[in-house]
Amino acid sequence: MKKTTGFYPLVHVDAAPVVAVGSAGGVLLTTTAEVTGLAGGLGEALSSWRKPTAVHHPGKVVTDLSITLALGGDCLADAALVRAEPGLYGKVGSEATVSRMITALAADADKALTAIAGARRAARATAWGLAGDRAPNHGVTADHPLIVDLDATLITAHSDKQDAAPTFKKGFGFHPLCAFVDHGPAGTGEPLAMQLRPGNAGSNTAADHIAVTRDALKQLPGINPARPGRKILIRTAGGGVTKEYVNWRANKGVSYSIGYTLPVATPDIYRIIPETAWQPAVDADRELRDGAEVVEVTDLLAYHGLLTGWPDGMRVVVRRERPHPGAQLRFEDVDGYRLTAFATNTIRGQLADLELRHRRRARCEDRIRISKDTGLANLPLHSFDQNQIWCALVMLAVELTAWTQLLAFDASHHARRWEPKKLRYYLFTIPATIARHGRRILLHVKETAPHADLVTTGWERLHHLAAPT
Repeated sequence: MKKTTGFYPLVHVDAAPVVAVGSAGGVLLTTTAEVTGLAGGLGEALSSWRKPTAVHHPGKVVTDLSITLALGGDCLADAALVRAEPGLYGKVGSEATVSRMITALAADADKALTAIAGARRAARATAWGLAGDRAPNHGVTADHPLIVDLDATLITAHSDKQDAAPTFKKGFGFHPLCAFVDHGPAGTGEPLAMQLRPGNAGSNTAADHIAVTRDALKQLPGINPARPGRKILIRTAGGGVTKEYVNWRANKGVSYSIGYTLPVATPDIYRIIPETAWQPAVDADRELRDGAEVVEVTDLLAYHGLLTGWPDGMRVVVRRERPHPGAQLRFEDVDGYRLTAFATNTIRGQLADLELRHRRRARCEDRIRISKDTGLANLPLHSFDQNQIWCALVMLAVELTAWTQLLAFDASHHARRWEPKKLRYYLFTIPATIARHGRRILLHVKETAPHADLVTTGWERLHHLAAPT
């Protein structure tokens, strides 16, 4: 008898026509697409691109590609992942069909992007309506607004693509500007708008920020984009600090919280602030943060004529903190303190709470990382219009994942906040088999798989949300 000496069982491998299913957890994504009306909405919005003799509907192709990206794909050819599972994902177009569809949409990119945006907006309204009191816009007020974050990121182009250009970090590629709605600490977030720009696009171009904000506001259910009101807070880093953009936001009546660049005269202004004016800052748990303090300097800046041209009602708050041990002091540090500032038009609230709210803008960086894990890290197509369509597919994939987490999982479960890598590892790639009984298709998830119960209960939650047929 031959003894095995390895760590793992000795197995023999072959290929056979078995009923096993790969990426079985993707059923959560397909069910969410149906429950929210996203699949049907895309089908209706893109119907004009369907040729009379076409087998594959443009809406199905776009939905399949968004699911492909949600499952971890990063190019059109990765649709083979879902094409191999017709029992779960239906008929999926060939590589040639998918490529031709993207080319057709890119040929009239503005119209196609508008159509996709309309389907996304309707599906978002449905998803948030189904979520009830767990929806991001539930119970929002002027004091507790719905937060929309704006930020830009760099995407490296590894080949010569249309409109790719050198970046400010000595790279080469693109510099898209993105807007996300923040779900808060209990969840992740959703992309609202992405503007693809050449790599040499400016970080503080007011026209681009205004355009992206307009597109983002149009995506919010129950909001008048022309006059959103104080229930919406636009939060940006220092790149959004232009007088034109801040005045535009003020004229729209929205709340805002923006990174503010301190003037050259900051050291002189800092030294006339009374020590008694500084208030303790708080950390993420709202506990006092040792060595960090905040103060409002609006009147001092106005007295020195440094707020000319900025909107009325804008407040400027400065935070001071000793750099952590080992950090090198910067030229702009004053008396050993690192000074940062933000501006807001929020009237009520403690300075420490307003400063903490602004610091949570860092969540936008998490949203960008999630987007890059869902197809944004590399724009795989050549033409600029094709890559604009690709960005729309990325947004579809990210928000489809976010809606799945919002609707399928309990708010207290960690899966509500899992990022794509963990979702794919534990849920989307879970093993299963398919059985057919009468006209029913049964997906048997392997019960010993980690989090098998999360997949089954998640599907049940989504299934119960579906309208009766």
